[in-house]
Parts: sequence; structure tokens; C-alpha cells
Amino acid sequence: MTIAPRQPLPPSIPAGTELVLRARSGDREAREELARTFGRPAYLLALQLLGNPEDARDAAQDGLMRFFSRLDRLDPGRPVKPWLLAIVRNAARDLARRRRVRQASSLEGANEAFGIELIDAAPDPETLSRREELRRKVWQALGELREPEREILVLRDYQDLSYAEIAGVLGVPVGTVMSRLHRARRSLGALLAEDYGGRRTTNSGEGGGEP
Repeated sequence: MTIAPRQPLPPSIPAGTELVLRARSGDREAREELARTFGRPAYLLALQLLGNPEDARDAAQDGLMRFFSRLDRLDPGRPVKPWLLAIVRNAARDLARRRRVRQASSLEGANEAFGIELIDAAPDPETLSRREELRRKVWQALGELREPEREILVLRDYQDLSYAEIAGVLGVPVGTVMSRLHRARRSLGALLAEDYGGRRTTNSGEGGGEP
């Protein structure tokens, strides 16, 4: 028996949709590929919203299970990733309501998820230290933001969704996304400025050096 080669979907079909359509028909490899492709974004979103690696794993797994149980509901013209992230966001919120989410007191476990994006082939230890310090400060500042500000920064700057995709995830108009993102970036910038400003004042007081 000759099996006809699978025909590619038209260019208008969003990335990932072909895998979903194959998974709907019972293709096990397609389901596994979906899990590999979207498992990390799901975990990162949950981690950035909940702040604790263990809770993030639970929320991501719950979200992925919901995702696979709803494959038949996906509109083929709709991108897969924003749809999945909306499900994971709801799973994270449900988990937070069911139990008191443990906030991470350090970056242990979270560092693995974010990694260090290196520009230099062999950065010196001082450069690595500055990057790690900045990443730690940004992580802590994100945790201090209100939930609407934190999640919109995560979706835009970490998940790289468009305004329209974020609007779909959050269920708000695009204009609301733009204004909320502007306020969130101002809030994050203020927290970082306050933190580094306080550190400069302390160092100046202790060592008498330049601010």
C-alpha cells in the first residue's frame, strides 16, 4: 500500500496548526512534538507568573493537559502559542486560588529557565556577574509588580507576543494592552531605579566613593 505524502498547509495557516490538526487525528508523534515545542513557553509563563519552580511545573502540566483536551476547539486560523498561553495563564491563576503559592526566595531553579544570553564568545567574569545581577534585579522587580502589570510584561518581553495576540490572551482590547504595557514598563523602571539608587547611596555612605 502506497501512502501519499502529506501535503503542506497553505501559508495562511499559522505555525503549529498543522501539528494540532495531525494530533486531532490521533498522530502520536504530532502530540509529542507539540509538547516539546510548547512545553518550555508554558513553563516559563507559569514560572514568571507564580515565582516558584515547583508551582510553575504543576501549572504548566495542568495547562498542557487542558490544551491537549481542547485541540478540537482550535480555530485553524488562530495561532497556537497565544491560545496555549491563555490556557496556562488560567491554570496558574487557578493554582494560586487553590493554595497559597510559595514565592521563590532565590533564583534557584529559575536560573535554568532563563539562562544567560551571551553576546561575547567568552565574556569575562565581571561581565557575567553584571548580567547575572541585572537579571536577578529584574526578576525581583517583576515579582513586586501588580499581577496585570507583571503578566503583560511577561507576554510581551519574554514570550514575544504581538499586541493583538496579548489582547487575545488577556481578553482585552489592543488599546488596553498598549496603555497597560506602558504603565507596567514605567513601574518596572521605577522599581529598578529605586533599587540601584538605594545601592549607590549605601555604597557612597560606606566607602565615601563616587556615587
